[in-house]
Amino acid sequence: MAWYGWARHSARQTVWAWYLSSAYDTIEHMFEAIAPTRITPPSKEMEPDAAVLPGIDLSDDALERMFDHTAPTRIMPPVDEMEPGPALAGFLSAINLTELSGHQQIVVLRAHQRLASHFAARVLEGMAAVSDSLDELEDDPQLANESAAAEIRAALHLTRRAADSELSFALNLRRRLPQVWDLLAAGDIDLRRARMITQTTAHLSVATAREVVDGMIAKAPSLTTGQLAACIRRLCIETDPDEARDRYQQAIAGRRVISEPTPDGTAHLMGLDLPPHQVAAITRRINRLARRLRGGTESRSMDQLRADVLLDLLTGTTTARGREGGGMVDIHVDLTTLAHLADLPGELAGYGPVIADIARQVAWRQAGTEWRYTVTDPVTGRPIQNGTTRRRPTASQRRHLQADRPTCIFPGCRMPAADSDLDHRIPHSEGGPTDGSNLEPLCRHDHRIRHRAGWVHEALADGDHRWTSKLGHIYITSRTPP
Repeated sequence: MAWYGWARHSARQTVWAWYLSSAYDTIEHMFEAIAPTRITPPSKEMEPDAAVLPGIDLSDDALERMFDHTAPTRIMPPVDEMEPGPALAGFLSAINLTELSGHQQIVVLRAHQRLASHFAARVLEGMAAVSDSLDELEDDPQLANESAAAEIRAALHLTRRAADSELSFALNLRRRLPQVWDLLAAGDIDLRRARMITQTTAHLSVATAREVVDGMIAKAPSLTTGQLAACIRRLCIETDPDEARDRYQQAIAGRRVISEPTPDGTAHLMGLDLPPHQVAAITRRINRLARRLRGGTESRSMDQLRADVLLDLLTGTTTARGREGGGMVDIHVDLTTLAHLADLPGELAGYGPVIADIARQVAWRQAGTEWRYTVTDPVTGRPIQNGTTRRRPTASQRRHLQADRPTCIFPGCRMPAADSDLDHRIPHSEGGPTDGSNLEPLCRHDHRIRHRAGWVHEALADGDHRWTSKLGHIYITSRTPP
């Protein structure tokens, strides 16, 4: 019962004891000389449950039920419902993960992540506060910034570059994108997503960046970093198509190929700032040729095969059996953009949003390459028509499914449907038909996860998908990319 007693004490007293402990006197005297207004602690007569944890039942009976070791099913503390902060930290510190079910461990994992995000936001807030303090002490803004970075560098044992980077990130969140800091402090996003948002909006003016963030802020908590980056790129193009076109033209003018040696005696070969639709076609062609080489006595991995195909193509060596053909380009574009009535972004499979000019170039100028097109309704986003410039005997059904569900439907996956398996909802061996009503795109990895790891998929009436994990958690994925 020691754990139960500690948990009950933590839940009821985590915040309350902080105010009422003898440490208050120490803190009071510490800042007495500089604090013009004395902070008054809460009254000792106040009921701690109501003051500290509103809406949460912390009666003895409720806590007994939460932590009863003899109960057939342990009742979890309501960590999913608590705001991140000291009270949640008190609950989590008292939980022994080994005594929980797998389902409960996921709940606690999410709570820990929310708490980590919350305190990360507080650290960044502290950095920004140091910068504000030195701004008031220094007349030279640059010197103030350098001085703040030096303070942070010494206090946190960071390199100079790391201190500069972290301070810049903190000031970006507190001054430029306060909405993102609020999300981080609330535990709704993590540091990875916060950094992604600041990086992908860095080229925008403050007003435009905030407009873009406002357009995706409701979606951000449910998106991966890859989905978030694609969503922001699309919003950037929609918000200011002319600026997006200018940035693209400036970047494409700097296209180049770089080779560099590695410490292991190998070398890297990189093409930078290339046209995305051509890169998509090249990537698809390399993948197709690599897959042809698999099987039989072939021992190379897919990564090794792709690398060898690239080298063979560039050196003029024959690398695969049979007819090669060009790389396929799969572009989704709405009808008004295709007709030059709007400049909305297109969606390039495997890459994400592209400016309207690129979408139209793929549609009208691509030669020698299979062109798969999907014309969408600008209001509903649903496909109006799809097709290809070259017909194949069994292509129609696959094209329709890929047009309606352009990516793998597993939570968080962005693998293009064209590179995914078509999985039977009802297995073919159990009488499931091979038609559009019973087929869904799943990448090879997630296809295996569904059938071997116990995940259950259910197609919803609105076109979305409900996934239930082996541990019982439910995730909803949309029929269209975020």
